[in-house]
Amino acid sequence: MSVLTSPATGSRSRRRLGLAVIAAAQFMVIMDTSIIGVALPQMQRELGFTPENLSWVFNAYVVAFGGLLLLGGKVSDVLGARTVFAAGWVVLAAGSLVAAVAGNVEVELAGRAIQGAGAALIAPSALTLLMMLFGSEPRELTKALALYGAAAPAGGTAGVFLGGVITEYLSWPWVFAINIPIALLILAAVPSAMPGGAMGGSRRVDLVGAVTVTAGLAAIVYAVVQAPEVGWGTARTWWVLGAGVVLMALFVALQARGREPLLRLGIFRAPDLAAANLAQLLLGAAWIPMWFFLNLYLQQVLGFTAFPSGAALLPMTLLIMVGMIVLAPKVLAAIGPRHATVTGLALLAAGMGWLALVDPDGSYLVDVLPASLVAALGMSLAFIPTLGTAISAAPPEEGGLASGIVNTSYQIGSALGLAVMTAVATAAGADRLGDVGALTDGYSAAFAGAAIVAGVGALASLALLRGPRG
Repeated sequence: MSVLTSPATGSRSRRRLGLAVIAAAQFMVIMDTSIIGVALPQMQRELGFTPENLSWVFNAYVVAFGGLLLLGGKVSDVLGARTVFAAGWVVLAAGSLVAAVAGNVEVELAGRAIQGAGAALIAPSALTLLMMLFGSEPRELTKALALYGAAAPAGGTAGVFLGGVITEYLSWPWVFAINIPIALLILAAVPSAMPGGAMGGSRRVDLVGAVTVTAGLAAIVYAVVQAPEVGWGTARTWWVLGAGVVLMALFVALQARGREPLLRLGIFRAPDLAAANLAQLLLGAAWIPMWFFLNLYLQQVLGFTAFPSGAALLPMTLLIMVGMIVLAPKVLAAIGPRHATVTGLALLAAGMGWLALVDPDGSYLVDVLPASLVAALGMSLAFIPTLGTAISAAPPEEGGLASGIVNTSYQIGSALGLAVMTAVATAAGADRLGDVGALTDGYSAAFAGAAIVAGVGALASLALLRGPRG
């Protein structure tokens, strides 16, 4: 995937409208990962999810999103960013409708996967459009990227809060249905706000590579999620896990030998790029399980209903937004990306280690709030430097590809981390609904596991990142 710059197109007002639409896209893509959290217990009761497959409400979206991101970028280059951006919103709206009207587990997960596919078209084409609108004016581009970056934590914050409001006062299908009118508004704005035209170059799209990486990732996640239910020692678990590993190895082989691959493997020779992507992968693998199980602890152990549960997570998500916009740039300037990353991941590990001490008779103010704020501070400090390092480490002409890779790393880490921690939580008692003590033990084990992942990320970053450059 490549992001090319061109002279800014259209009037200033058009460019502002375009930036607003692009920021809305980033906002919605992230919101769709967080808005479901508060609704999960209600969905579990009404659709018949088991504790083992409940995480697939999140994973179905993330596997499709992460697995298809590189394909979305390539298609954007071939067909034109505006066309693919609009198509992505059509797909996202269709998936939202399916998820909203679902009456069983299978249809719900299909809707979430369709949503993820739409997001995989939207995210890379949105960045390409931003560069087309502002790439010729560095000062304006800096402002545009700042707003684009701030839209992500804002979407996470809004998702948590809106999820609580919608689930409490409407019903869980509306956490998906809300996407449809927003998609229609954005589609109406696209023709007048976005520059047209394709990027040029090859017309070939590596569909085999895209299918292979997505199927391989899905098989690995499925095997890990289902293992506690069917048994780690069963042939089914190991056949599916082995198939996933083989598919991922096949994807790497195809990319190494292909003339026009989705992912040019040589890009990883760039200093710090591989290390920054590893940090992003481990960051997603630690953060998403914490957010997922904290929602369940608040509702199933502390007895919060949907709206208070969403409001309870608001301080954490607000701190992330403020930390990313205000604090992280200052920390980066003071100590550099390497030490900022290590500090952030260490704080994230400390916060989740603190959360692992939760008990059945705990309270929000003592057991949840302070620990979640420490974890949120760590997340905000680690995310920005690893993202910036991963993009800036690549040659300038491959900045778009580097952006797609780091987004994919985070999404893959999120899916695999949640799958593993779901298995850990289930083994420790999280499948015994109604038994508050067992549920707490299970969630505590997941928090402890996520803390270990964050700690490994801090050590890996300390060892592998080379430190600041000019």
